Amino acid sequence: MTIQIYNTLTRQKEEFVPLNQGHVGMYVCGPTVYGNSHIGHAKSYVSFDVMVRYLRYCGYKVLYIQNITDVGHLTDDADEGEDKLVKQARIDRVHPMQIAELMTRSYFEDMDALNVLRPDISPRASGHIIEQIEIIRKLVKNGFAYETGGSVYFDVTKFPSYGKLSGRTLDESLEGTRVGTRSEKRHSADFALWKKAEGGHIMRWPSPWGEGFPGWHIECSAMSMKYLGESFDIHGGGMDNQFPHHECEIAQSEAATGKPFVKYWIHNNLVTVNGRKMSKSLGNFITLKDAFKKFDPVVVRFLILQSHYRSTLDLSDDSLLGAKIGLEKLFNTIRNVRETIKKTDQDQHAGQPAIDFSAYKNRFLEAMSDDFNTPQAVAVIFDLAREANQLLHAESMPGMETLLALNALFSELGGMILGIVTNDLSSTARDENDEAKLIDILVQTRQKAKSEKAWWAADFIRTELEAAGIRLEDKKDGTIWRKIDS
Repeated sequence: MTIQIYNTLTRQKEEFVPLNQGHVGMYVCGPTVYGNSHIGHAKSYVSFDVMVRYLRYCGYKVLYIQNITDVGHLTDDADEGEDKLVKQARIDRVHPMQIAELMTRSYFEDMDALNVLRPDISPRASGHIIEQIEIIRKLVKNGFAYETGGSVYFDVTKFPSYGKLSGRTLDESLEGTRVGTRSEKRHSADFALWKKAEGGHIMRWPSPWGEGFPGWHIECSAMSMKYLGESFDIHGGGMDNQFPHHECEIAQSEAATGKPFVKYWIHNNLVTVNGRKMSKSLGNFITLKDAFKKFDPVVVRFLILQSHYRSTLDLSDDSLLGAKIGLEKLFNTIRNVRETIKKTDQDQHAGQPAIDFSAYKNRFLEAMSDDFNTPQAVAVIFDLAREANQLLHAESMPGMETLLALNALFSELGGMILGIVTNDLSSTARDENDEAKLIDILVQTRQKAKSEKAWWAADFIRTELEAAGIRLEDKKDGTIWRKIDS
């Protein structure tokens, strides 16, 4: 099935044709690891995770690169301010690399919880300084960059197509800038490739221009081209990175190689909270760890999939609660299908023809092939669940082949591609009453095992509950349980 992708570079949907048949090189801008991941990160990386999953499902061999920015991302996009990690390290009174290590681990913990597949390679900016210096040397040699005062800047006037991604002209980039904002620049729109490290700056490396650190934009060019080549298929990131970050990546990469940098640019939209832009200043900034305290990660993932990646996602307790309710209904249907399979005799309804569900699969694939339209794909899953419920409640039970086909399709479409259906569907944030009921059932099962002298089974239940944080205490009048940490 032909895949159509909206290409930000051409501002239209295009048929996806990779540079090398059967292979896809994909780079997505990763996090700057100076703080815990937030809902905006979840929207971005869940969206690209589904794209990678679908491309692989369609038979492509995908090499997925997602970097870790641990140096060079300044607090001001105009090459001013200080390094975000250095600033946070000063606040916490630790080394910047301690912040990088801690927040990188935290980031992957959150992504694992969201069932986001790990990238094939997660290069760090600080581990690719040599590659960045080599690109800068080439740009200086070719006349696209200049050194001044120990820093190196890209001369945007030397790259005629600067602005082709964002649609901004050079004149527009210069409008409203103060003359002399940064006196060492020839033009205020020029951007830093290498910054001189002032006295006391911890993150610094030797270079042909003196000790310093790389600019934010050059990092992604160096890391993407190192692993994917000078031209590759897909570059993704947030819409807020379209300018200046991605625009500058194109300019410096194509000026250095003389080749087209990326064929398809994909940008996901942003997150609002109760209709307002999420920001720390507004007090509506939500980290993933805080969100997971109230809602299971799979609920957050499901909410994200209910909006198109190019649409704004509005987050609220009501939207998350609605996602939780809808997901639980879907999971109940799938659980019922699986339980019915367990209870149905293999020979029951032998010879009964299986119902053909291919129409649902075709509709699902059509939605995903149309610029990864996950809301439409989710709608197809719910239509399938509706038919499954009708079959399960019909007077004549469906045959085993039909049940197996249903379960396989839920796992294939909802699991392999959307990443929400797993073998264990019990993790959808049940309330305390549901948890207590499940524990009581296990306690009763253990009592029955003891009465039948099945000691191994009784011991197994006690051990597993203990590992899950539930302690059993046998009393004269029965067994009670309590949470270990309570």
